[in-house]
Amino acid sequence: MVQPAQVSAPVYAPPAVYVAATPSPYGGFWIRLLAYIIDRIVLSVVATPFFFILALPTISKIAHEAEQNQEPSPEFVFSVLGALSTFIVLVFIGYWLYEALLTSSAWQGTVGKRILRLKVTDEAGNRIGFGRATSRFFAKLLSYLIFYIGFIMAAFTDRKRALHDMIAGTLVMKY
Repeated sequence: MVQPAQVSAPVYAPPAVYVAATPSPYGGFWIRLLAYIIDRIVLSVVATPFFFILALPTISKIAHEAEQNQEPSPEFVFSVLGALSTFIVLVFIGYWLYEALLTSSAWQGTVGKRILRLKVTDEAGNRIGFGRATSRFFAKLLSYLIFYIGFIMAAFTDRKRALHDMIAGTLVMKY
């Protein structure tokens, strides 16, 4: 008698184990954007009282001249431009010192970066000095001038470096 052929049950391979992607040690575009927004809020809170201190006398002069329907004198125009220019220069210097001093400090970043656990390092992972932090700040001006493209570069580079990071030789790292 002939034995019927045995049909074996199909053998299934166990499902592939999906390994979670290793998180990047670099601060990417979105977290850096959030840090930037936090920094802008901090700077706005600090700068607003200075604006009112410098602008309030000018605003009251404008209101006084408007009530009297007078043509503004050249001295008045220069005083308004002087107050505005002083405010802009003070804000610029304040922003530069905020960025450079905090980035070169033991914090290694601004308040926004500190809150989001980011730090700015050189390419070897060391703390940067005031000079490099200053060059990084001024390199950001180039990114502003080219319609923020230098900042957007952080989303597409391998180590999440923006243009100012490349120019200054820095990295933004998570800790």
